[in-house]
Amino acid sequence: MSAHSDPRDGSTNGSMNRSATPTSTYRLQLGPGFGLAEAADLLEHLHRLGVGAVYLSPILTATPGSDHGYDVVDPTRVSEALGGERAHAELAARAHALGMGVVIDIVPNHMSVARPDANPWWWDVLTHGRDSVYARCFDVDFDSGPILVPVLGDDGDDGRAALAELTLADGHLVHFDKRFPLAPDTYTPGDSAADVHERQHYRLVSWRRGDSELNYRRFFDVDHLAAVRVEEPGVFDATHAEILRWAAQDGADGLRVDHVDGLSDPGGYLRRLAERFDGWIVVEKILAPGESLPDSWPVAGTTGYDALREICGVFVDPEAEPVLTALARERGVPTDTGAIDHQARSHAAAELLRAEVCRIAALLPEGEGGADGDRRGGKEHGEEENGRDAENRREAVAELLTSFDVYRSYLPEAESAWARAVRTAAERRPDLEPVLKTVDRAVREDPRGELARRVQQTSGMVVAMGTENTAFYRGTRFVALNEVGGDPARFGVDPASFHEANLRREAAEPRTMTALSTHDTKRSEDVRARLAALSEIPEDFADAVRRWSARAPLPEPSLDLLGWQTLLGAWPLSEERLVEYLLKAAREARLGTSWTAQDPDFEDRIRDWPARLRSDTDLYAEVRAMAESLRQPGWSNSLGQKAVQLLGPGVPDVYQGTELWDLSLVDPDNRRPVDHRARAALLARIEQGWRPPVDESGAAKLHLLRTCLSARRELSPAGYLPLTAQGSSAAHALAFARTTRGSRRPALAVVATRLPLTLDDAGGWGDTVLPLPSGPGEWTDRLTGRTIAPTRMDGLTTAHLSEVLDTYPVAVLVRE
Repeated sequence: MSAHSDPRDGSTNGSMNRSATPTSTYRLQLGPGFGLAEAADLLEHLHRLGVGAVYLSPILTATPGSDHGYDVVDPTRVSEALGGERAHAELAARAHALGMGVVIDIVPNHMSVARPDANPWWWDVLTHGRDSVYARCFDVDFDSGPILVPVLGDDGDDGRAALAELTLADGHLVHFDKRFPLAPDTYTPGDSAADVHERQHYRLVSWRRGDSELNYRRFFDVDHLAAVRVEEPGVFDATHAEILRWAAQDGADGLRVDHVDGLSDPGGYLRRLAERFDGWIVVEKILAPGESLPDSWPVAGTTGYDALREICGVFVDPEAEPVLTALARERGVPTDTGAIDHQARSHAAAELLRAEVCRIAALLPEGEGGADGDRRGGKEHGEEENGRDAENRREAVAELLTSFDVYRSYLPEAESAWARAVRTAAERRPDLEPVLKTVDRAVREDPRGELARRVQQTSGMVVAMGTENTAFYRGTRFVALNEVGGDPARFGVDPASFHEANLRREAAEPRTMTALSTHDTKRSEDVRARLAALSEIPEDFADAVRRWSARAPLPEPSLDLLGWQTLLGAWPLSEERLVEYLLKAAREARLGTSWTAQDPDFEDRIRDWPARLRSDTDLYAEVRAMAESLRQPGWSNSLGQKAVQLLGPGVPDVYQGTELWDLSLVDPDNRRPVDHRARAALLARIEQGWRPPVDESGAAKLHLLRTCLSARRELSPAGYLPLTAQGSSAAHALAFARTTRGSRRPALAVVATRLPLTLDDAGGWGDTVLPLPSGPGEWTDRLTGRTIAPTRMDGLTTAHLSEVLDTYPVAVLVRE
């Protein structure tokens, strides 16, 4: 491989230096109908777009029919369904020939066991139990008895009747479409399936027992995703041999590590990975505001949820907060985000993850689990007290898990996060303080021990399941803030805080990924951009909701407020997409219905809602009119946030399809097929000199994307200098400057428009000017091709924003 000319530039003449950082990435979701060969055919287009590296969803062998790849069943082979290793090698070779890198998503935390016969490791464990050569690969509590496999139906008898449906066929136990292995010498002709079942190293049980009794660790509360013990060196080697082979054979230049907080020892895992892989590594890690990655982690940074929160937040009008808060309270929607979080997390810990909580509580020293109170003798009382002590230990563990203000602590580093969680739990439950002191003492004495590890890795699960998966669908005051990595309690981000975050990112993690849309976001960047515009007209929205809800309400207040915002943010969307989204939101929120206890009448009212809207022609016309009034300011916000992401500090990721307007909602909606041919046709016109208008085609966003990505590849921007506009509308300008390759002074400037509706109400830019960094040469806007005519004001070189932003609401200025 050839040497790299600049560590920030991922392009070379025909090769990619694996130790280098890509200039940008483009995320592709592989699956049925779009595998590695189709991705390879797209590389030329991505290169013309300015992309530095193609970024692939997981490519290891997954559950048959998987449409996302996170359900790996065999970590030793590239998925044949995606094209296999030959297609992977061909893609990498074609990418490197174009000077592009290859970044691959890997899933070290768990494997799918939904189809035991598809996962050879799990099949062997079910066959041989603790004697399996793969037994140490999975986090199974073998001392608790047979492995519980929660796949049977629930008919009031804990699934026992379902055992009658078991059959024996071809040397396997069969339950409908699932096959299970038999241990050696456990079957003789004439045995019944039920008798054979009792001799196995596993027990098939009701699916309802998974949350409370499961004896293998899972990914969140997903029974068919079994956790993998990659903290064990031998397990790491076995699960990463194929991944590291890619690196050795130029098949991967970078890795994205999925759900790093779910690992027993994230820091140890990452250090082991970095020792073997010398490429770019980023981790999926949600940082709370003000939180940083542990200093000991040898990674470039995160996958960018922190940047998403800051970039989207700076386009939200904070003046809307009191109006929208009042509306939510009036409608019966909770607004105390702390209380919403705690309630949702408590349910996750006490119910959904009860099996994990019990396993942690069992690690506490015996006799130290009691709360304050009288101690009396007697056998019966002793048994009662022992039972109460055990429950106190479980309650203390659950309370602690709900009390973290970050996803997890990383002891012995970041001790303050641990201390805050213990203190918060004790304040909430003073009756459990003795138990919490026991937990605290035991964990501090052995911060790398099993108790410390299990508490820390489970706290992230509680936060994710409670906050992201539940609370974000309950506290729907303003859902643009309810995003992965978001903080609904903070109503937007002011420009000063935005610049401070960018300065910190450039200084501490200039190679981290930044993102606006991902496969995990609740709604796309362009939906959030429209909702940001909605924050500029909160009174109009509040009045409209009062009218609309009186005529066609959804059957629950939080869902109702979410529904109207979704309509306005994603308009127009099909009834099918709207219903599927609202059903998922309602089940996640567990208000009126849930995944495990669906209410048919409640859900039918959701299904009927679009038809009710359509039948009320006046109401439907009102909704359409407001939605269409948000399109233009939404486009402005979309272009603004994209410009500051693409040319700001970090490595920007572009999620597939978002180079045009993309109004996707949460998965699986955001995994719909992308029309790359239409995008290629528009790109060809832009390459011929077309400068598209800002209209419904979205070509203006494609033009901006190509301009910014090409500038990154060409200029290698570095440093960060906030720019402050002057004049009557200065607050509406968001701008910064950066140095470029070969320049010691800032020679690249980005200007974006904030709060476009209130800007229009104020009469536009008027006398507002933007001081530009001094130096020789002329400034050219690469979007319009025009040379900016600067003026001198108080010794500064300034540009009139009414001229700079007369064609597009953003500008990419380069001093030639």
